[in-house]
Amino acid sequence: MKKVLIANRGEIAVRIIRACADYGVKSVAVYADADFDALHTRMADEAFGLDGDRPADTYLNIEKLLAVARRSGADAVHPGYGFLSESAGFARAVIDAGLTWIGPSPDTIERLGDKVQARKIALAVGAPLVAGTADPVDGAEDVLAFAHEHGLPIAIKAAFGGGGRGLKVVWRMEDVADLYESAVREAVTAFGRGECYVEQFLDHPRHVEAQVLADKHGKVVVLGTRDCSLQRRNQKLVEEAPAPFLSDDQRQRIHASARDICAHAGYVGAGTVEFLLSASGSISFLEVNTRLQVEHPVTEETCGLDLVVEQLRIADGLPLAFDTAPAPRCHAIEFRINAEDVGRGFLPSPGRIATFAAPSGPGVRVDSGVESGSVIPGTFDSLLAKLIVTGATREQAIARARRALAEFRIEGVASVLPFHRAVLDHADFIGDGTGFKVHTRWIETDFANDLEAAVRPTPLGNLNLHRTAVEIDGRRVSLGLPAELLRGLQSAGAAAVADAAAAPAQASAQTVAAPIAGTIQSWNAADGATVKQGELIATMEAMKMEMQVLAHRDGVLKHQAAPGQAVAAGADIGRID
Repeated sequence: MKKVLIANRGEIAVRIIRACADYGVKSVAVYADADFDALHTRMADEAFGLDGDRPADTYLNIEKLLAVARRSGADAVHPGYGFLSESAGFARAVIDAGLTWIGPSPDTIERLGDKVQARKIALAVGAPLVAGTADPVDGAEDVLAFAHEHGLPIAIKAAFGGGGRGLKVVWRMEDVADLYESAVREAVTAFGRGECYVEQFLDHPRHVEAQVLADKHGKVVVLGTRDCSLQRRNQKLVEEAPAPFLSDDQRQRIHASARDICAHAGYVGAGTVEFLLSASGSISFLEVNTRLQVEHPVTEETCGLDLVVEQLRIADGLPLAFDTAPAPRCHAIEFRINAEDVGRGFLPSPGRIATFAAPSGPGVRVDSGVESGSVIPGTFDSLLAKLIVTGATREQAIARARRALAEFRIEGVASVLPFHRAVLDHADFIGDGTGFKVHTRWIETDFANDLEAAVRPTPLGNLNLHRTAVEIDGRRVSLGLPAELLRGLQSAGAAAVADAAAAPAQASAQTVAAPIAGTIQSWNAADGATVKQGELIATMEAMKMEMQVLAHRDGVLKHQAAPGQAVAAGADIGRID
């Protein structure tokens, strides 16, 4: 490889750019309109626009990505995580274009990326499993039938995806239909496919996973475990390695199962095998993520390897330089720094970062995709950065994390920093004397969220580029100008680049206000319908997460925003008279 196209954005794009520089290859960035001045576009050796704003038009558009690869002369593609990272179709298109795919083969992605097929592989090698459907379900009726046979709770999961998107847990039979439809919508939005399967849901489980590296010469090495139990809406917030509070038998079972599953599937590259650990100590295989994980830095810190450079070496056909994983040299904890308002139930908080002041000092690493002045659009993931803290022991890592989080300062948008600070003072997480009590729904069931809501960020307005053609030295060239720049030059009535996020009108008692800045996904109650207070009336989507809009009073609903329309937080999307 000589030049790598990075088919991603934000923090992971920056991470790969740095690894490419260390490995001695050039990097090519791509960007949506809202990302035209993002950090990753300025750090890469080259950057090319994807002419669009929505994920489907940009980072999920295979044709555009391959066109950039041809135009830039890239000879390899790294997908990062999310977006097309687990798309066998994208991997196959990259290979068919004569480029090097930095990841497992398309066939392996299909076998393991299809969660139903992955369960069958796990069964074949003797990995532990809970009951689940043998194939994707055809509709809500199939989900109900499974629930009646096996009991509640159950999990509805996207068959092609990961990262907690397209995952809904059903606790009441009457919620099956709505949650199934929600899971399908999220799966289509995030992964382009809506198939879902169902399995038993272990209540109060821990989430423990194993990091795997495998080369093209048949060598498969498990680099250790991570605990990723601290989650909200099935999205991880805190991860640590090695996974604490495991018995030697549990750790050995996880390592062996992960290795056997990947070996059976002919895995090549970096991958993660995920498990649930029940309160009784039983282990159940969850899924295989056929890509790099967000939380990979904690494994890097404990084993002393650069996993992205290892991905590049493997893609170049080089063998792993080790037969077994190095012994853990420290304890590492990662805190995902998301643009979310903890005091408002982790609502996404797009906006412009006024100040981004990261901590430093012994045992502190910050992997960031932003800086002061960066714009956080509402159309993509809420991850800003990752704080990784290490110590000789878990206790020292926690002490250093308290210091680092106290130093960390983000202004202009809300962030989850207050939550992380609170967690490090909670006995359930620290585990002294009482034991480790964190589980995957701990935030929803055990964390007393009395943190203050943040000041709402200023609406961003229109982040699109206004495109036109100009002639330079007799050659026609496409020119893209930020709408913000043009607004400063245009007359007040120029409609072509008008601000699409005008401030909402003063709310009245009838107003249905948007709880977040995002897109109206659907109306669950018809225009003119009579609704009751607390009834689900609409669904919104922001930063790849769905948010329910509930009726705030009894009355007759009038729609004032259409499905697909982008609105600011607090905007008047309807009224109840």
